[in-house]
Amino acid sequence: MVALDTVWPADSIEFCPHESASEIFVCGTYRLEQPPADSDAQVQTALDDGEVDFEPTIRKQSQVRRGKCLVLQVTEDREISQIQEISLPAVLDQKWCHTSQTASPVLGIADSEGNITLHEWHKEERQLKSFQSVSCAPSNVLCLSLDWSTRRYPTNYGSLVVSLSSGSLCVLNPDSTGNLAVVNQWHAHDYEPWIAAWNYWDTSIVYSGGDDLTMKGWDVRQNFDQPIFTNKRFNAGVTTIQSHPHIEYLIAVGSYDNNVCIFDTRKPLVPLVQGDVGGGAWRVKWHPSPSRKEDLLVASMHDGFKVAKAHHREDVTWEIVKRFDDHKSLAYGADWSFAPPGADGETLIASCSFYDHTLHLWNG
Repeated sequence: MVALDTVWPADSIEFCPHESASEIFVCGTYRLEQPPADSDAQVQTALDDGEVDFEPTIRKQSQVRRGKCLVLQVTEDREISQIQEISLPAVLDQKWCHTSQTASPVLGIADSEGNITLHEWHKEERQLKSFQSVSCAPSNVLCLSLDWSTRRYPTNYGSLVVSLSSGSLCVLNPDSTGNLAVVNQWHAHDYEPWIAAWNYWDTSIVYSGGDDLTMKGWDVRQNFDQPIFTNKRFNAGVTTIQSHPHIEYLIAVGSYDNNVCIFDTRKPLVPLVQGDVGGGAWRVKWHPSPSRKEDLLVASMHDGFKVAKAHHREDVTWEIVKRFDDHKSLAYGADWSFAPPGADGETLIASCSFYDHTLHLWNG
């Protein structure tokens, strides 16, 4: 399949969901500039000890993290064409807002200096243009993840939830001028909250997961003194959560413990099914089409990328139906294309890996 050298280590992939730009996708990169040799600061790569390799933590404030958002296009012959490169602090997560078809596509980027930057896709000029930067935290705090509230009910603009390496979460809402502003911020986890995600069916509810081995639920209409639930039944840090866009009450949750769990949000302490994915699950993505609502894409860190089926009948069952092992390093970023499937019925997938700074296109 098609491969691209991203030059810097790559950690996130997001396809544009907008019908007018379904061939556009972005790849985020993260380059840690090494401190001088006599510095006490050491790069932490102790994944086996439960820490993520690109070490987004607040403990290493002297290090400089640089990043880029690579704006890419899938050509008609299924090649990759780079059309833009945006320099930023290191990119930790990116998400396109699911907007109405009359609105322009908008991309939110979470960076290593506490910022969320917003970029609008200009179709005629074929480029992203930055139109707002929101500081969610001091520059020594990393924005670890973000999620838009509009996946199930697209509007012209949505709200964001962001997780911060300080242990906090924050919610950003559009103000009267249309700009996003932080409206709530609260301490959620004792260690890094790797992930924050909306319930796409009920956008008063937010889920979070962290290195404290917990998943929590929050109601943004209430005060944040305590979560609406806390699930401590994980054997390692919780790294990824996604609400199902086509089946109400289902969420997929991944952990460093090599498992992905499917939960009914009405009973969030006991999974409906738990599947071994061979490595820490850094990202999970439900298939965007209702016709493939059982299919889940998983970035399994030390064990490549996989497509799993969570068969949703009387009981939920788990099955790995495809693997992609061409990456030679940590599997971090992956996404399904929103474009129609090919003649074989399969969907285009983009994936990226870290130390070998490689991006692949494949079908699943």
